[in-house]
Amino acid sequence: MQELPSGRRPPKWPFVWIGALVVLLLSARWVAGYAIEIEWWKELGQFRTWLSMLYYSIAPVTAATLAAFAVLWVTHARALKFAGTGLGWHRIYARVTTVLLLGLGWLIAAGSIDTWTVVRFAGSRGLPAAATAWHDSVFGQPLAFYLFDLPFYLMLRSYVLALVIVSILVYWVMARAWQLREKLPQLREARDLDPSFFHLEGGLESKFLRGAAIALLIALALRFYLGRYEMVYNEHGSFLVGIDYVDRNIGLPLQWLLIAASLGASAFVWVGRWKLAAAMALALVLDFAIPRLVSGLYVRPNEISLQKPYIDTHIHATRSAFGIEQRVREVEFQARVDAPVDTAAHKPLLDNVRLWDTRAFHDTVTQIQALRPYYVFADVDVDRYTVDGQYRQVLVTPRELDLRQLPAARANWINPAFIYTHGYGMVMAPVSQITSDGLPVLLIENAPPQVNTRSLKLTRPELYYGELLHEPVFVHTAQQEFNYPSGENNVYSRYEGKGGIPISGFAMRLAAAIRENEPNILLTGYLTDNSRMMIRRRVLDRLNELAGFLTWDHDPYLVITDAGRQVWMVDGYTTSEQHPYSRSIEVQDMGRVNYMRNAVKATIDAYDGETHLYVFAPEDPIIAAYQALFPDLFRPADAMPADLRRHARYPETLFQVQAEIYRTYHMLDPQSFYNKEDLWDVARHTTAQAGGTESMTPTYVVATLPDQNQAEFLLMLPFTPRGKDNLIGLMVARCDGAALGDIVVLLLSKQELIFGPMQVGARINQDQVISKDLSLWNQQGSQVLRGQMLVLPIGDTFLYVDPLYIQATEGKMPQLKKVVLAVGSRLIYADTYEQALAQLSGGAQELITRSTSAAPAAPAAPATQAPAGDPRLDQVREHLRRYRELASQGKWSEAGRELEAIEGLVKR
Repeated sequence: MQELPSGRRPPKWPFVWIGALVVLLLSARWVAGYAIEIEWWKELGQFRTWLSMLYYSIAPVTAATLAAFAVLWVTHARALKFAGTGLGWHRIYARVTTVLLLGLGWLIAAGSIDTWTVVRFAGSRGLPAAATAWHDSVFGQPLAFYLFDLPFYLMLRSYVLALVIVSILVYWVMARAWQLREKLPQLREARDLDPSFFHLEGGLESKFLRGAAIALLIALALRFYLGRYEMVYNEHGSFLVGIDYVDRNIGLPLQWLLIAASLGASAFVWVGRWKLAAAMALALVLDFAIPRLVSGLYVRPNEISLQKPYIDTHIHATRSAFGIEQRVREVEFQARVDAPVDTAAHKPLLDNVRLWDTRAFHDTVTQIQALRPYYVFADVDVDRYTVDGQYRQVLVTPRELDLRQLPAARANWINPAFIYTHGYGMVMAPVSQITSDGLPVLLIENAPPQVNTRSLKLTRPELYYGELLHEPVFVHTAQQEFNYPSGENNVYSRYEGKGGIPISGFAMRLAAAIRENEPNILLTGYLTDNSRMMIRRRVLDRLNELAGFLTWDHDPYLVITDAGRQVWMVDGYTTSEQHPYSRSIEVQDMGRVNYMRNAVKATIDAYDGETHLYVFAPEDPIIAAYQALFPDLFRPADAMPADLRRHARYPETLFQVQAEIYRTYHMLDPQSFYNKEDLWDVARHTTAQAGGTESMTPTYVVATLPDQNQAEFLLMLPFTPRGKDNLIGLMVARCDGAALGDIVVLLLSKQELIFGPMQVGARINQDQVISKDLSLWNQQGSQVLRGQMLVLPIGDTFLYVDPLYIQATEGKMPQLKKVVLAVGSRLIYADTYEQALAQLSGGAQELITRSTSAAPAAPAAPATQAPAGDPRLDQVREHLRRYRELASQGKWSEAGRELEAIEGLVKR
């Protein structure tokens, strides 16, 4: 082996290259991920937004880390100086400890700095007046102070306290360690550890330690000062949140005592009077004991009289926090339970009574419209369209592609990536029309789409973005994509849109292969110069990445534009747990909140993924702050295209939360609220003949409010008194036009019994004919399904609708078997909705029965011969013929006029 010449070192370049290769391999996935992210944000036209988010995610913690490092470095240097040495004498030690202190500074910053708290604080500067209109009654601070400023100050307080405490520990440890450096031989020989080992010699005389102790006490004074504002979140049992009588008259003065004690202790520390400084801790004892004594001895015996103004503040603050105070209008509804139903006057409602429960509709459509095992209908949504000149409520469910139902297709990478790329079309049905076989009448069905009305068109049925789709997929490739099945064959197509990110270049293909851990992306020959890769195709994944600081509704719904494109709409919420005096509740997928707004509605084109966010609550301080932070991300509500704006609706999630609050907070009198004298419950309904019950969920309906003259799309939920089943109120959210977001509560008489869904359900189960049928159907290889009963205000009474479905035990394809209508004390049980509706018209049913059972005139009789029996029967037959013709077309209102004509004949 040849030896190197004396004095020469081996070359370093192999080690440099090896190190560079290791770094490259470790960072490749990170770099690839960023390359794909940049292109994805560019696809959405939100690259500047991404840069802002990147800056906001890094800047707060970085600044806090550098500040903490500076303080710790100075602390460390002063500790060494106190011990009689310095960093300049120990260069290697200085370099190592600098890195360690930087890491310690990052730990302090990462543990105490919340990035979004800092970002929201920065974005909340200069909010519009509407966003700062609400002020609390004790401190006079606007809502924005509690949503943005106070959380920021509390976070800053925690950061300062942590930094001061760690600085004291660093100073003590390092100073004592260097003091003991020369005593290590003696310590090794000692058998027992002397407590004086931990004593920092001259520590109490250290100006730095005294300064740090003063800083700690001042930080405590700041904590007590901010603690005054935190009292607006104090909980006092079930009747009050916020500052109460004791807090206002005892707690707040004691907070000032604690502030004075902390500042006094800092002064005593400065002059070296440590015992007097420690004596200031007596203020903590007073703060603990006095409020409890006053509460137990004075307040509780006189609670309602002393707490009344604070309960009133709590009631109105909670209503304001959940949007009830601003948008709810209460209307006294004088119901007459047995009032006749004017079918002609209530055409829109009767034409749109929802006979199909969403669960039954889903199971039926899955059987008759899935076409192939890999097509699924994930969800059924309720919407409204103008169909053939009539305002119609419809059920909509998209036909999505779920390759989990076709394992063989996933075995080959080509299939999910290039061939099975999208779902296809939708199924739409009016809620009130049923075929003679008990199946839904479909407005849109099959593949290719068959649209059974001239009012709608579907030009882009392909669903590249949805709720269940897999990813990634590649489009504009050399491989044709499966479009839809046609008999024994399949129809193929090529993508013609602009969705996805460019993937044609080698660098992007390499980045995609690394990010997806799929080498075939780099090796395949199907990619062309125009190829694009689609990622984040699931609607909620897309929105959570784009605007994850908002909470998105779990139920996107699909609408058709005037141009025939399919667009997803999703409601977005701003939430907080920082609203003063407000009661917090647990919301599914959101945690505990005491403030909530439906601030944003998002639209996502199902073909090319184009995404827009529209602000529908500009007065909301939180969304106003986000608009200031991300000006390119949001658009005003009036920028939403008109054909999409017509389908904006009040979200069920927010409505359920507001209903939960309102059932208690409709009581505005503090004494009634304190005693819970008028608690409500969400009405319950019967789910099966055996007696199962569950709380009702909000229901979309088309109806006319008592003080309105035009039918509109509404979201409705009934209430009952606590522990009872009769109706006491009906909460209705409006969805159309400028009224979107308004809530009307129909208040019912407490002196008159109005049946609730449970009571009507009990009457149905106790009816001999109905009960017999239900028992029979449940014993013949089938089972009866019951959807949620509808409670509909109609005129000055209520119409209850309970559709009954029958389903084979071995197959899920429910069919509508019977319809039960109830008005007042009347119970109508019929084979079809038309027959049940006919019986709503008072005495018409009796004459209909007579006309259908009467014998016709003899064939040989002259045409001018008068018929035997009642002379009105011929007219009734003609009206009945017209009624059946109109009813078969779903024109219930016109059919109702024929029944009115029959009823007019009855009164002659």
